[in-house]
Amino acid sequence: MLRIENLHASVEDKEILKGINLDVKPGEIHAIMGPNGSGKSTLSSVIAGNEDFEVTKGNIEFLGEDIGELAPEDRAHKGLFLSFQYPVEIPGVSVTNFIKTAINETRRAKGLEDMPANEMLKMIREKSELLEIDRKFLSRSLNEGFSGGEKKRNEIFQMAMLEPKLAILDETDSGLDIDALRIVANGVNKLKSKDNAVVVITHYQRLLEYIVPDFVHVLLNGRIVKSGGKELAFELEEKGYDWIKQEVEV
Repeated sequence: MLRIENLHASVEDKEILKGINLDVKPGEIHAIMGPNGSGKSTLSSVIAGNEDFEVTKGNIEFLGEDIGELAPEDRAHKGLFLSFQYPVEIPGVSVTNFIKTAINETRRAKGLEDMPANEMLKMIREKSELLEIDRKFLSRSLNEGFSGGEKKRNEIFQMAMLEPKLAILDETDSGLDIDALRIVANGVNKLKSKDNAVVVITHYQRLLEYIVPDFVHVLLNGRIVKSGGKELAFELEEKGYDWIKQEVEV
């Protein structure tokens, strides 16, 4: 589904990613962990097509297609979803209207007509119930006055509605209390299927108690230096990152 080979990327002539290799198959959950400044959010931004970053070497394939030259919206239309670490507030645009626009733009990109209103309403009702979202929440302006937990829950709602092939969750656990974390994680787990995949980017093991990964990758200084199963996340929680730094230096 997603294949990254020898990916190098820079911002303002400073190299951040220094040869990333990653292979994500349908039905899998991959967790990418690492300390601040290791390149985790840069990796998610580059996959999504953020033009602030320059890919200097390597390839990104999604669903068998090289997407290196595609604009962010074209990647999204193909089924790539990025949950932002700090979602933007859009006053005057309701959650419902935003998601209607996003869905219909994706349909138009595929040559389809807008989703019929009754079908859209039914889908909104089903997904909001799945994620334990109050209907009043859906009429509020997008992210305006939302708590950290509400912003993250809204992003998972968007993911549920858009039904992407690949969801990248960039530090979705940032700033969440335990209850909000549980609701967000439950939503991700309910949306997982054999036909889609999830990449979770996080500092902490606690999120992975709720979203159990098939693979854990440790990113240090722009490279994936260690990969393993979910047990690796527990080892990182216990030992921190210094022991891996020492291994890499050796």
